[in-house]
Amino acid sequence: MHIEKISEIIAHFIGLFEMTTDEMRLRTNYAEGAGPGADGPALPDQDAFTAAFSSDLQLKDYDPGIIYKSGSYEIEFGPARHFGRVFEESLEKLAAIAGKDIPLPHFGDPTDIVLTDEPELTVFAGPGSAISHVLQVNVLYDDDYLDMTDGVHPLRDTSFVIERLADFSTEAEIFTPFASLHRTDTYDGALKIAEDLESYIQNSKDSGPASPSSGDATHDFSTTAPKNDTVYVNGEETTDIPVLDDFLPDRGLAKLQEEPDDSSTSVEQTDPSGNSLDVTAGANLLVNVASVINTGVIASVTAVMGNYHQIDAISQAFVYSDNDEIASTLHSSGHSADDAGTVAKNIALFEHSTFEASSHADNDAVEPTFPNSWRVSVIDGDVSFVQWIEQYHFVTDNDTMTVTTSGSEATVLTGGNTSINFSSFFGMGMQYDLVIIGGNVLDINSITQISLLYDNDWVRAEDGVDPGADIQTGNNLLWNFASIHNVGTDSPFAAMPDYMAATQKAIEDRDPNMPEGLSFDMNFQGYAGLNVLYITGNLYDMTIIKQVSILGDSDDVTLAASTILENNPDATVTIDTGSNAVVNIAEIVDYDSFGQTTYLAGQLYSDAILIQGGLVEHDTTQPQPADDRLANEVIAFLDNDDPAGGNCADGVINAGNDYSWSSAHPADVMQAMVA
Repeated sequence: MHIEKISEIIAHFIGLFEMTTDEMRLRTNYAEGAGPGADGPALPDQDAFTAAFSSDLQLKDYDPGIIYKSGSYEIEFGPARHFGRVFEESLEKLAAIAGKDIPLPHFGDPTDIVLTDEPELTVFAGPGSAISHVLQVNVLYDDDYLDMTDGVHPLRDTSFVIERLADFSTEAEIFTPFASLHRTDTYDGALKIAEDLESYIQNSKDSGPASPSSGDATHDFSTTAPKNDTVYVNGEETTDIPVLDDFLPDRGLAKLQEEPDDSSTSVEQTDPSGNSLDVTAGANLLVNVASVINTGVIASVTAVMGNYHQIDAISQAFVYSDNDEIASTLHSSGHSADDAGTVAKNIALFEHSTFEASSHADNDAVEPTFPNSWRVSVIDGDVSFVQWIEQYHFVTDNDTMTVTTSGSEATVLTGGNTSINFSSFFGMGMQYDLVIIGGNVLDINSITQISLLYDNDWVRAEDGVDPGADIQTGNNLLWNFASIHNVGTDSPFAAMPDYMAATQKAIEDRDPNMPEGLSFDMNFQGYAGLNVLYITGNLYDMTIIKQVSILGDSDDVTLAASTILENNPDATVTIDTGSNAVVNIAEIVDYDSFGQTTYLAGQLYSDAILIQGGLVEHDTTQPQPADDRLANEVIAFLDNDDPAGGNCADGVINAGNDYSWSSAHPADVMQAMVA
C-alpha cells in the first residue's frame, strides 16, 4: 500500500500517467468487498412508507423576522440577604430613567442599569489659516552697441548708471520707511510689525516726518489722518483719479502692431522706398500690478475679547534724472522735442464702505422671530490670513550707437523692452452669523511703491550732418497708484454685552443650551438658528504689498554724415531715447465685517498714514570710454611665459574646453540676464 502511494507520487511528478485515472481505478478495487455468508443472519426488510405518518410540527412558509419576548424579572434572581435594598434601588433607578426618557436595553440583573451623563455641546472644526507669500523678480540687462559706419568708435562704460540708481534707492528710503518689513507668518512677527508701524505713526504725529537731504523735491507730503474717499496726487487733494491711458507715452517702433484690416483693399506699395532713419533706443515699459481681495471670515456680528489693532499705511516715492545733452547743430534745427519732460505721479486713495446685503420688503405684519438653537465651530489657537506680495524690476537699457542714413528706409530698435509682474489674490472665507475671538485682532494693510529712473541721454552730431532731425529724449512716465478699501462697520465699535461673555463660557464648558441673551439681540432678528465660530486665540489679517521698479536708460547716440550718397539733403531722421514708462499699481480690498456691529472688550488702536515723495536729480556724470586693458597684477598672474626669454608683455588666456563661464554669475546684480 505504501509502496503504491510512493509510486503514485513519483509518477505524478514525473508525468508517467494521469493521477485522476489511477485514483479512480484504486477506488473501484477497494469497493469490491466480500458479501454476507450463507450462514450469516438475515437482515430485516425496511418498513415501507405509510400514509399514516404524522408530526406535531407546524409547517409554515418562510417569513423573515425576529420574534423577541423579554424574559420575566423575577425578584428571586437577586440575593436573598439584599432583597429589600435591591428592590428599592431598582425602583429609584427606574423612576430616574422614566424622568429622563432614556430607553433601556434588556437586562436580567438590577445592577445592569447604567444612567448616562448630561448631554454635551457638539463642536465642529472651524476653517484654517490662509497664508501666501509671492515674490516676483525680473532682471534684464540690455546694453546694446551699434555702429552703422565703417569708422572706429570706442565702447562706453555704463557702470555709472547702476551706481547712480543705487544712490537713488538710498534717497528714496526716507519716503518709504515700511519697505524694510520682513515676511512673517507668526503672531509674534505680526505683532512686531504692528508695533513698529504704530511707533512710526506716533512719532510722525509728534515731530513730523523727516525731509530729504538732497535732490530737488517735487513734493514731500505726509499725513496721519488721510481722508476717506479723497484722492491724493503728489500731496494734493483732488476728487478725480487720473487715467493712466492719458499719460502713457507713444512707444514708437515698440508699440504693439494693430490687427490687420479684414477688408479686401490691397496693401501693395509701388512707391519707391524713402530715405529715412528711425531710431528708438528707449520706449521701455515696466509694470507691477498687485490686487488682493480678502474676506477672511464672513460674519455679520463680531465679538473681540481682546484688543483691536487696525493700521493702514501707504508710502510712495519716485526719483529720476532726465538731464539730456543734444548737439547744438541738432538742437538749433527747431525740430527737437527734448522739452517734453518727464511726468511723475504718486496717487493714493483710502476708501471705507459698509457692506449692503440684499433685502426684500415684507408687507405682512408678523411677529419677529429670534434664534433658539445654535451650531458651534471652534478653532483652537491663532488664525492668520496673510498675503505678502513683493514685485521687483531691475532693467538696464544703456545703448551706444553711431548711426547714419543709407538712402533707404532704416529702422533701429534697441529698446522697447517690456517687463510685467502681475499678482492677483481673492480669498473667500466661510460664512458665520457670529464670530467670537478670544484674543486680539491685528488688521494691517500696507502698500510700498518705489519708482527709479535714470534717463540721461547724449545725442551727438558729426561734421556735415543735416540739422533737420527730430529728437525726442524725454516724454517719460513714472506712475505709482495705491488704493486701500476697507469694508466694515460704519459706526464705532460697540461695548461688549454680558451675554457675549456668557456665550464664550458656554462654548468652553460645552453647554448645549444657547445663552438666552443671543435670542434677544436685534442683530439676529429673523434667524431661526445661529452659526457660531469661536477662535480661542488671536486673529491677524495682514496684507503687505511692496513694488520696486528700477530702470536705467542712458543712451549715447552719434549721428554721422552719410558717406553712401554724395548729396543726401532730404533724409528724414527720428531719434527717440526717452518714452519710457515705469508703472506700479496696487489695490487692497479688505472685508472686515459684513454687518453693522462689532463688539469690543479691549482697546481700539486705529491708525493710518500716507507718505508721498518725489525727487528730481540733475546728474551731470559724463560717460567714459570702456577700459578693456587688464591690470598689471592680472597680467603678471596670467602670463606663463618665461620672463627672461620673452619679449611680449601681453597676457594670454587659453580657456580651451572650459565652459565654466556659462554658469558663472556676474559681480553686478544688474547683469543677471533674464531675457
